[in-house]
Amino acid sequence: MYQELSSAWNELTAPGAQFEVTEVNVRGAMIKTYVNAPQSLRELWQASATFADNDYLVYQDERLTYAQAHVQVAAIASWLQAHGVQPGDRVGIAMRNYPEWLLGYWAIASMGAVVVGLNAWWIGPEMIYGLNDSAPAVLICDEERLARVLEHRDEIPDMIFVGVRLAEVIDGVVPWSELTANPGTLPEVTIDPDSDVCIFYTSGTTGNPKGAQLTHRGCVANVMNLAFWAATLQLVAQRAGKTATDPEAEVATMAALVTTPLFHVTANNCVAHGATLAGGKLVHMYRWDAGEALRLIEAERITNLTGVPVMAREVISHPDFATTDTSSLVSLGGGGAQLQPDLVSKIDKAVDTARPNTGYGMTETCGVITAISADYFIDKPESAGPALPVYDVKCVDDDGNEVPQGETGELWVKGAPVIRGYINRPDDTAEAITDGWLHTGDIAYIDEDNFIFIVDRKKDMVIRGGENIYCAEVENAIHEISEVVECVVFGVPDQRLGEEVGAAVFLKEGCSLTADELRSHCAERISRHKLPRYIWFMDEALPRNANGKFMKRDLKEQLDPAQAS
Repeated sequence: MYQELSSAWNELTAPGAQFEVTEVNVRGAMIKTYVNAPQSLRELWQASATFADNDYLVYQDERLTYAQAHVQVAAIASWLQAHGVQPGDRVGIAMRNYPEWLLGYWAIASMGAVVVGLNAWWIGPEMIYGLNDSAPAVLICDEERLARVLEHRDEIPDMIFVGVRLAEVIDGVVPWSELTANPGTLPEVTIDPDSDVCIFYTSGTTGNPKGAQLTHRGCVANVMNLAFWAATLQLVAQRAGKTATDPEAEVATMAALVTTPLFHVTANNCVAHGATLAGGKLVHMYRWDAGEALRLIEAERITNLTGVPVMAREVISHPDFATTDTSSLVSLGGGGAQLQPDLVSKIDKAVDTARPNTGYGMTETCGVITAISADYFIDKPESAGPALPVYDVKCVDDDGNEVPQGETGELWVKGAPVIRGYINRPDDTAEAITDGWLHTGDIAYIDEDNFIFIVDRKKDMVIRGGENIYCAEVENAIHEISEVVECVVFGVPDQRLGEEVGAAVFLKEGCSLTADELRSHCAERISRHKLPRYIWFMDEALPRNANGKFMKRDLKEQLDPAQAS
């Protein structure tokens, strides 16, 4: 099985082939990239005009074709240009997964400007931090996000505000309808493939999020990686004599359910970019609900459902699953967190037409590093799959020396999708990227088939339902409580979300504090999804090692979630 995969892989990446790989010098490092890669996302968007009559964006009773989307994207870009936005300038987007998110995204990217994708879960102070850090000239946001920002309007006095789906006119806020009211054309620009196209925020070492600089080259390479994996599976299936009715042999016109936020690479770079490249349909949800997802799968003939792993689990275990027509599905899986091995086989057995799939990646790689699906996933359910063609990978020890195959070490990767760095953080950039090699912070090993297995996280981070929560940020919020002497925050395993936030807290002598009071305090400083679900009030100082560092792993093993507040 793996020999057939290797043969197809080599054929598709050979000189002159569709996915031929070459090396180029980027920022002083020689990296792999695709010979036939478009120079920018602008070219990818322009190419999608050939799918003019295909449905593109669907939300509730709203439906836009590619042709209609192209008209609106051109109008938005023209409006932005008329209001002073030039190539290299930044434009923020903060909203739910409305169609306006992608319309704005393609307009900004196609005119050579930079999208700043703000986390829609952020509360006011967090949004202001992101806006001050990235300094966009224009902010496009829905009513809920707008209300949070306008409370701090005096801190960003020069920003132009565009309101999406407003119930009423707001003074000083441009309604979205003005951006699309007049026909326009995409500004003529030449885009450097190594220039920024997007800034997505990820957790940082100080507890504040870091703005990762995704480039055109990186995002294009990511979507080509996804296309390569699909082409490889198709070639393997065809060589094995699979019929056209076999889901591995022929993929229907893509119809993807957008289940996770578009301010993350999973939904934006992997789902939306992939569907746009293929002329597929993107069906948006107001919020995740497994029953509604099943209804949409049947009604819209969804072929691909990718979200955090719990979503796939909730779909196949939902009471309506057995009576819903899911025969359109060809791929069901998750990203943003590891798919549990038991779920891999359950997906494969539950839907006759769909195969399980996942990809391992990061914001810092514009999307996926590896991919795995179908029989390979069934055979190696604990693996993340092989690294895709434009990556060099290695596992290293604490001194940066490569370890032998099969031994664990921190996974380092180098290739076109690696970000340019973090805005305003040269030290963090230098710490994260060495001579083009990105330090993933994940502990892994590589087997004899070159499949990667992620076994632990070196970084101190909680991944709750695909959302990265940096422990230091939560600890900082807790430490602002005067009664608190010490606290440590860590992940607690959770069957539904992968992990929940746990906090061990030691109070000043004679002081008292309830769990509800602690959460209420934190809710004024951090998003609700970051609030500790499990809180232990300790009777003595937290354990430390000889270096004075908290023994977090010991606490995680000793503390019982059933005894938490």
